[in-house]
Amino acid sequence: MKILNFGSMNLDYVYRVDTFIQPGETKSSQSLMVNCGGKGLNQSIAAAKAGNEVYHCGIVGNGGEMLEKQLKENGVNTSLLDHSSQQCGHAIIQVDDKGQNCILLYGGTNQLLTEEYIDRSLDAFGHEGLVLLQNETNLVGHIIAEANKRGLKTALNAAPMDEGVASYPLDLLDWLIVNEVEGKQIAGCTSDDDIIPVLREKYPSCSVLLTLGSRGARCFTEGREYRIGCFDVDVVDTTAAGDTFSGYFLYGVLNGKSIPQALLLATTASAIAIGKSGASDSVPYLAQVEEAIEKQIFGTLDVEVLE
Repeated sequence: MKILNFGSMNLDYVYRVDTFIQPGETKSSQSLMVNCGGKGLNQSIAAAKAGNEVYHCGIVGNGGEMLEKQLKENGVNTSLLDHSSQQCGHAIIQVDDKGQNCILLYGGTNQLLTEEYIDRSLDAFGHEGLVLLQNETNLVGHIIAEANKRGLKTALNAAPMDEGVASYPLDLLDWLIVNEVEGKQIAGCTSDDDIIPVLREKYPSCSVLLTLGSRGARCFTEGREYRIGCFDVDVVDTTAAGDTFSGYFLYGVLNGKSIPQALLLATTASAIAIGKSGASDSVPYLAQVEEAIEKQIFGTLDVEVLE
């Protein structure tokens, strides 16, 4: 199935540090890398490397030529991209010695989508496939509504979370993808165990994928809940781990895999990604993921099915 991703594109300025910088502190970084990133770009590349036919929609701004090039080199269709002389999006990322990260975003041209551009892109894409969204662009609610009118499936990764998410027509989604922080904010609960039950009641026609970092992931769809753990691997950089997970999970569900198979694909792909530095560059190809599963390179994981 085709995927149309209205996604952010950022230049990532990645600073390696021993520990995250504190208020009032000045420190020297151990290194600096400039990578292509943004949740949208990362997810498009992950979905394309998994084997999907992916179209990326967004506005390439000043300084963003390498972003478009990166998408093309990784098999993403860029024919629907638009261009602007305004500054492209970028991110300031700290990665500490434990492989964890903290990220400061500047939206740039990611926030310049127009309803006319969105509608034109949806019409060009056609009426079959899935529209993938993240919360790093503007007009997310409009895209959900217009995609639904055209009979397209929709999936939203509600990150980075803000108060605007509550105004989106989430009841029209086919998939809502959240981590435990985002899930609790949308559900209005305080316990991880309450996220899926509350979201099921609020949005009964929407399937939910809940990622829990080192505790694995949970999923609810078609009346069943599934749970998978996480492989114990050395962490180098977690920057694109969540985007890799989402891209591979959607590949699975869109291409006839069972939910347990899709969860295992996604978990294995993200385990490979966190073992490498960078964002989109760390996303593995499908053949690598399948080999890791077949040879049990990281061991084995069972998927628990909860009625």
